Amino acid sequence: MFLELPGRVAIVTGAARGIGFAIAERLSRAGAQVMVADIAEDGAAAAAERLREGGGKAAGVAADVTSPTEVGAMVERTLDAFGAVDILVNNAGITGRDAPLWETTDEDWEKVLDLNLTGVFYCCRAVVSHMRERRSGAIVNVASISGKEGNPNMIPYSVSKAGVICLTKALAKEVITDAVRVNAVAPGVIETPLLDQLQPEAIDYMKSKVPMGRMGSPEEVAAVVHFLASDAASFVTGQCYDVSGGRATY
Repeated sequence: MFLELPGRVAIVTGAARGIGFAIAERLSRAGAQVMVADIAEDGAAAAAERLREGGGKAAGVAADVTSPTEVGAMVERTLDAFGAVDILVNNAGITGRDAPLWETTDEDWEKVLDLNLTGVFYCCRAVVSHMRERRSGAIVNVASISGKEGNPNMIPYSVSKAGVICLTKALAKEVITDAVRVNAVAPGVIETPLLDQLQPEAIDYMKSKVPMGRMGSPEEVAAVVHFLASDAASFVTGQCYDVSGGRATY
């Protein structure tokens, strides 16, 4: 019963496919009303329709999380549709170009940091006042094992995810007396379309680091996010849970 989310309202960014959709679907099946946010308007609408076909309450919204204006509009749309924001899952992100530091351009760096880190900052800032006023809320940020270990040829991505982990811990301390919890998950290599951005050698490198010898699934990440968003994790905040098949044991 502690994992049930009846009446809760969740925003999931980057939720049109992959890990984001798996999270949105899991929360929907637990009873949450879900705002599917994605930069692709058609994808957000289609994903929301799939949730409704499954018996859930959902709506879609186009939102570029690198734009504070669009993030604000996303939150307002959620409040208009469902009346509150109880859960925020910051999932939107990209891996960026697979290249060593000396081949990484300013554009490569800025594109990844803007989406993966600054976007999380914008989204957290947009909902946290509402959550503090209601003295209730759970934020779950999707980081990466790369943010703990640093993957070669993926410096912008690794740095952005390290920033997400640090943002999670710092914000958790700021709102800990407001009954708002902030946690993160750090997936290892997960079988999603995001891997299409990488060279096969990079994927093989990451897979070779997994003691279980396989990639994870979006649903396995969604299960941990669901726990952290639920009352079952009521005494958990400021933490980063690995979903890595044993890659990280520290």
